[in-house]
Amino acid sequence: MKISTILDHIDSGHMALPEFQRGYVWNRDQVRGLFDSLYRRHPVGGLLVWATESKTATHRGDGPLAAGVVKLLLDGQQRMTSLYGVVRGRPPKFFDGNAQTFTGLRFHLDSETFEFYQPVKMKDEPRWVDVTELMQKGTAGLGEFVARLSGQPEMVTKVGDYVGRLSRLLGITDVDLHIEEVTGADKSLDVVVDIFNRVNSGGTKLSKGDLALAKICAEWPEGREAMKAKLKEWSKADYRFNLDWLLRSVNTVLTGEAKFQHLHEKTADEVKDALARSTRHIDTILNLIGGRLGLDHDQVFFGRFGVPVMARYLDQRQGRRLGPMGEKERDKLLFWFVQAAMWGRFSGSTESYIDQDLAALEGEDGGLEKLLEQLRLWHGGLRAEPGHFTGWSLGARFYPVLYLLTRMGEAKDWGTGLPLKAGMLGRMSRLEVHHIFPKSQLYKRKYPKTDVNALANFCFLTKDTNLDIRDRLPEVYFRDVERAHPGALASQWIPSDEALWKIDRFRDFLEARKELLAAELNRRMEDLLHGDTRWLAGAAAALPTAVAVGGGITSEAEELELEALNDWVESQGLPRGEVAYDFADPQTGDQKAVFDLAWPSGVQEELSQPVAVLLNEEAATISLASQAGFRCFTRTEDFKRYVAAEILGAGAAA
Repeated sequence: MKISTILDHIDSGHMALPEFQRGYVWNRDQVRGLFDSLYRRHPVGGLLVWATESKTATHRGDGPLAAGVVKLLLDGQQRMTSLYGVVRGRPPKFFDGNAQTFTGLRFHLDSETFEFYQPVKMKDEPRWVDVTELMQKGTAGLGEFVARLSGQPEMVTKVGDYVGRLSRLLGITDVDLHIEEVTGADKSLDVVVDIFNRVNSGGTKLSKGDLALAKICAEWPEGREAMKAKLKEWSKADYRFNLDWLLRSVNTVLTGEAKFQHLHEKTADEVKDALARSTRHIDTILNLIGGRLGLDHDQVFFGRFGVPVMARYLDQRQGRRLGPMGEKERDKLLFWFVQAAMWGRFSGSTESYIDQDLAALEGEDGGLEKLLEQLRLWHGGLRAEPGHFTGWSLGARFYPVLYLLTRMGEAKDWGTGLPLKAGMLGRMSRLEVHHIFPKSQLYKRKYPKTDVNALANFCFLTKDTNLDIRDRLPEVYFRDVERAHPGALASQWIPSDEALWKIDRFRDFLEARKELLAAELNRRMEDLLHGDTRWLAGAAAALPTAVAVGGGITSEAEELELEALNDWVESQGLPRGEVAYDFADPQTGDQKAVFDLAWPSGVQEELSQPVAVLLNEEAATISLASQAGFRCFTRTEDFKRYVAAEILGAGAAA
């Protein structure tokens, strides 16, 4: 079927998007690649559609479906959305994404390449053709484009070639795409979703939550938007969650079960009510965790799958009309949350462990104490040991614990002497990770990255203080801090033995500070228990197994090169990348690798693909980044060329 006919079918409601499909996720690089392939008549793949009766079809968006049999896109959404957006000049009615991704596509008549509009480079240059304008004017508008070109003396001799290229560009809508249909009375929603997942085995599969949400939206079409609105509200407060996670909380509140299959039997009204209750409980939980524990933003919010369990607990309390939660009960619930997160309660079989915890809340003997007892039986002793702080880098599980201790305790900023408690400074952007022993000094002395970025070498300070200390050694600046703000060093668990402040005793310093951190963590956990320390009794918890993590900055020279590259990017008016970006499993949170410098949302956020600069890395790390969708560069010069050519335009300085 011709692309033009497919676009007409979308307009008429004969082709649409099934409710279970995710939104539009392509970036500008992918849109350009699609149009380049179509212009050169390279194959771009066919479409897979689900042919079904419109009266029973649940589709995305507010556009009405045509009567009779309609075709719902199972495979090809991203391509057809991009084509529709560029050809029609607007997104289709089922659109859910960033329309700027396909806005402003231009085609150069000499180089026959596609780029997005750049005023300085393209303004008043007739060889840069607005693809959408050409598509909308069609063959009848060719004369207008020819007139523009003929008015330029240096282009007159090339007009014939240009007309051929414009015609070829217009001919994209005449390209035939093969369409394969899934049809038949036996093709239930579950069967079709299974087919979809098999076809999209190389991409992001639909989760069980997607299927549950599709069934909910069949009765409550506004359900998805209602949930997304709440997610957006939390995102503004620096907590970024996804639909699956929110739906999990709705499910636990409504059914007392983790598995989404239990949600399928519920009515739209029951789901609406559960959404209202669960979001109210989550608001309470976030306020408790942010206010009492100080975990006030997404990057330190570990153990998020403990929240659905907590939401169920709060809902049960409300159902029993127990009144406001007292301080001791509140803190005991927070103690469970921190302990479950620290020991990775939900990093394995998430549904199974949530179900076990939900079961502990049920029945006459169920409740918070049974929940705590189950956690202790599962893990063993809940008291921390110095070895638990052996991890390194921001991806380590105990990194949020260090932040929690800073926010809960008496930690003070070394520049101002002011406390860093939760609520005192507002957003996390006001605090920065500080390397107590400077990275540059450690790299000079050939310390490995696991020592340089050890958790025990981290503390949190205000940005100004971090900048003021720069690369001075502790044996120098510690004395200045103690003189200006007595007790500020001890408040951040710095060993009092000044001999350990010297860089040749760095590893001894780390061991001594780990002991202080473990003691502080146990003290804070005792505070949450209000003296009921029986939950901390028992054998010490097992020390974490060392996991080999690839990547990471390995020398001062590398770090200086990356910082210089970041400065260059900023000088081009673009956002700085994240140095030593921790790439983690999106489901479990387990650290997989450290990328030297990364733009996980693209140099142009959401418009260009994720990018990683990986200097002197092993092939395994580069492969991991590539498989995760990052465009990888192993030399800064190559990355600059990419930014100059594909982000800023070929005329930018490199």
